[in-house]
Amino acid sequence: MITFVARRLGYAIPVLIGVTIVVFLTVKIIPGDPVALLAGPGATPVQISALRDRLGLGGSLPDQYWHWFSHAIQGQLGLSTAKQQPVAGMVWSAFGNTLILAAYAAVIAIVLGLVLGGLGALYPRSIIGKITSALSAISISAPQYSLAIVLIIYLAVNTGWFPVSGMYSTNGGGFVDLLEHGFLPAITAGLVPAGVIARIFRSALLDVLAMDFVEALRARGFSRRRVLVHAIHNTVPSLLTIAGLQLGYLLGGVVFVETIFSWPGLGLLVYQSISARDLPVIQAGVLVSAVAFVVINIVVDSLHALVDSRVRVS
Repeated sequence: MITFVARRLGYAIPVLIGVTIVVFLTVKIIPGDPVALLAGPGATPVQISALRDRLGLGGSLPDQYWHWFSHAIQGQLGLSTAKQQPVAGMVWSAFGNTLILAAYAAVIAIVLGLVLGGLGALYPRSIIGKITSALSAISISAPQYSLAIVLIIYLAVNTGWFPVSGMYSTNGGGFVDLLEHGFLPAITAGLVPAGVIARIFRSALLDVLAMDFVEALRARGFSRRRVLVHAIHNTVPSLLTIAGLQLGYLLGGVVFVETIFSWPGLGLLVYQSISARDLPVIQAGVLVSAVAFVVINIVVDSLHALVDSRVRVS
């Protein structure tokens, strides 16, 4: 198992280096001069040039990349040109809030996906199976921004059941308050992954229930519940893979959700930084999201190998 994890980490290193190159070059093509913005409107060309050299942005493109990369791996992500604050503190604080929202959405997605997929597999030809299949298809197809507007209108504005924006109330701050503020954005972010998980789980469970060992268990007199437990156990590897990928999707795909609901996460921070042309924050935000996705994939592969020895052997 240690060898398997080490091999996956070895594969991830060139991927992460490639990610840093793409992030660096992508931000470089965005119009605007962050150094001039950081220096201020009253700065002279000499002062701007000196600041550019001090920040490592005065040399060739490879030199600039190496200066940025060598500092980034040490956690030194620069200074925000809009807020004049260290980027690392801003990004990590926002990323923590994004993790909270992503975990909330992941719980909703997994529970809803397993329920819909399980009912669809147990009653494939009944009205229940048709309804669950239709719901999973709708959840995958529904645009996040449209769903967010519908939820805000019917569950916040018309009824007042849930708050519309923010992470906490002005006079709140407890766990219940966090759950209330996070419910609408978590539903919005988790609906598409729920539909994907439901379809994959339904297909995997139907395949397992059609296997010979299931008929053997029934012939031996096992109850339906015990047979179902064994069948679900055999779908765990595929569920781990799809659930891990959807968690990575949640971390990178909550930009619209955080913007609509004013959730103070990484997506909202990057959106505001794009509007302000705050290139260091954009760079750091995209980098952290990409690294998080790679790390999640490594963890999912390791868990997959832990529950299925064939993966380790292969």
